[in-house]
Amino acid sequence: MPSEVEQPAEETVRQLRALATPTGAAALARAAGLLADRVDVVTALSRLRAEFGADVGGPAWGVARQRERARPAFGADADRLLFTGDTLEQAGRPELADRRAARLLAGGATSAVDLGCASGTDAVALARAGASVVAVDRDPVARELTAHNAAALGLDVEVRDADVVDLVAAATGGRVAGCEAAVLDPARRAHGRRITDPDGWSPPWSTVAALLDAVPRCVVKVAPGLDHDRVPDGVEAEWVSVGGSIVEALLWGRGPSATWRRATVVRAGTVHELTADADPGRAPVAAPRAWLHEPDPAVIRSGLVATVAAQLDATLVDEQIAYLTSDAPADSPWASSYRVTDVLPFSVKRLKALLRERGIGRVVVKKRGSAVEPEALVRQLRGKGEGRAVVVVTRVADVPTVLLCEVSG
Repeated sequence: MPSEVEQPAEETVRQLRALATPTGAAALARAAGLLADRVDVVTALSRLRAEFGADVGGPAWGVARQRERARPAFGADADRLLFTGDTLEQAGRPELADRRAARLLAGGATSAVDLGCASGTDAVALARAGASVVAVDRDPVARELTAHNAAALGLDVEVRDADVVDLVAAATGGRVAGCEAAVLDPARRAHGRRITDPDGWSPPWSTVAALLDAVPRCVVKVAPGLDHDRVPDGVEAEWVSVGGSIVEALLWGRGPSATWRRATVVRAGTVHELTADADPGRAPVAAPRAWLHEPDPAVIRSGLVATVAAQLDATLVDEQIAYLTSDAPADSPWASSYRVTDVLPFSVKRLKALLRERGIGRVVVKKRGSAVEPEALVRQLRGKGEGRAVVVVTRVADVPTVLLCEVSG
């Protein structure tokens, strides 16, 4: 389905409403079948437009494709929901929305507002957690999607057209939009580009700070690269990674806040949480030892590398680099471990010779603190040997260095 950027919002709303009719449902089912059969785009669109008309056939194909993209995260719910490309990208993961909702409402709040509802993922999670929910957005497409998606899942969500900036400015008595709890997810992209300055978010940082001050029971989704100096006193900052990649960063209002920083790692469906009540400072630095530990990105961004280092009896290889080494392997959710076989100054020629000597023809390249392009180096190091290795390009005591490691597992 074309995004709101490509056509007027009113036209997108009209198309969404057409898809919510019995004819639209039939078109979506037909589109899903064509996708499952891997029919090419031109043929699929021709068939859909011939059977249902251009006004329904084209949008049905677009939504069917978004549902296919959404299915790994949304499961069976995806086949009842409507998305645009933009709102699906912003939607996040339902299981994380459920986790946020449970924590936000744990103090006994019974009403919550989703400030900037997109396609309604947070509104749905809050409603499923038992709250009376208001969903707010100025964008008519977001309101239409949220209203449809909540109803499709049998949930009661009140959708309002209101300005988040005005609602937060009017917050009183610890409530916003008449609700005890709030979720805010500022838009951090514009015209397809990421906005790195929080003052340029929509709503801007001033509204984020105002919400955190006015409504104790709130959570704000922020950019993972947020400067720690921006985090207000008494507000917990949390970074969440899934499968080794950061998927969200959160600021918890002073109601649910329970610590200074939190790193949450989700691996194989299991949630692990690492917390610190104060800045643990820097880990000690020492020469590389027998085992390399690569901290999870959530640990790094939350500033808790020193906490993990203490748990593993490990040290940094360089003051500015988040690689740890120790004398023993580690079975830890906070880091991936590799046995170090060689430590040598960075030299492609010398490295190639060593790999050839060891019969290693395939490598995985990791890097921190180096300008090396991993893909280019992989090509340079490819050889005839059957062995495999991990090549870590980094700095040790500020000197460009390679740590050659065994492949784990």
